[in-house]
Amino acid sequence: MVKYYLSKAGRIEEIESIENGCWISMTGPTEAELARTSRDLELDIDTLKASLDTYERSRIETDEDYTMILVNIPTVEEHTDKELYNTIPLSVIVTKDVVITVCSEDTPVIHPFVSGRVRDFRTFMRSRFILQLLYKISTLYLQYLSIIDRKSDEVENKLHKSTKNHELIELLKLEKSLVYFTTALRSNEAVLEKLFRYDIIKKYPDDADLLDDVIVENKQAIEMANIYSGILSGMMDAFASVISNNLNIVMKVLAIITVVMAIPTMVFSAFGMNVNIAAVPYSQSPWSFAIIVLVSIILSIAVYAIFRKVKLFK
Repeated sequence: MVKYYLSKAGRIEEIESIENGCWISMTGPTEAELARTSRDLELDIDTLKASLDTYERSRIETDEDYTMILVNIPTVEEHTDKELYNTIPLSVIVTKDVVITVCSEDTPVIHPFVSGRVRDFRTFMRSRFILQLLYKISTLYLQYLSIIDRKSDEVENKLHKSTKNHELIELLKLEKSLVYFTTALRSNEAVLEKLFRYDIIKKYPDDADLLDDVIVENKQAIEMANIYSGILSGMMDAFASVISNNLNIVMKVLAIITVVMAIPTMVFSAFGMNVNIAAVPYSQSPWSFAIIVLVSIILSIAVYAIFRKVKLFK
């Protein structure tokens, strides 16, 4: 899908075709849309396709006719039982006349610009547009990181009551999401530092503070991702140890029960041997069965008392 937007009289409006100073938003574009845009703007189609590769790394690419800034943005995969946070590439291509954004799927990063909820946004102010877009990306990372932190607290509360695999798998998904975020944020940081150090895009005095804010927000997102990742990793190790300890306790109790129950088996086996009846004690007594049962119970209680004394049940 390709849409064209232009700022008119302080408002963002959708237009029908390419005009000078407009913004071209390409979301999951088809081959025909890519070919048409490439032809109209005289851009290499591979440049437009760069961000459609899920594994594309963040980078800045410059040419005589354009500058491409490719960063990774956060997204939510909802096709699984639980939400998994991932990252996808988004490219901003700046030409002499227009700005193009290309992404493989619809993203909340673009929505505020389309709806006109971004203050001082103008499609023809290309440098400011890039910085505003990067700022929105950093704030979206922080928003998703807060959600991940809240979800991890919920899972932790569930794990206090249950140690099923379901909760541990959910924690693993959250930890996996944090790994994706940390990797993408560090990659984006290199792009931001390059923008700060070199004149890749034209910088205006009014935009200096905005660039600083973008860098600060990105660093804060990296720190939060690292902190949450460390907490989740420690939580996973702690609960894995708890589960292992619980299993050891169960196995110990079962072993004690097996030993205690083996005493009556041994006694009954001894008196039930197919040997000369006269040689078996109490074989002629009418109380023989009761005596054997009583001996078994006494021995079992004695073994249980010994185990309890040595604190094997704790």
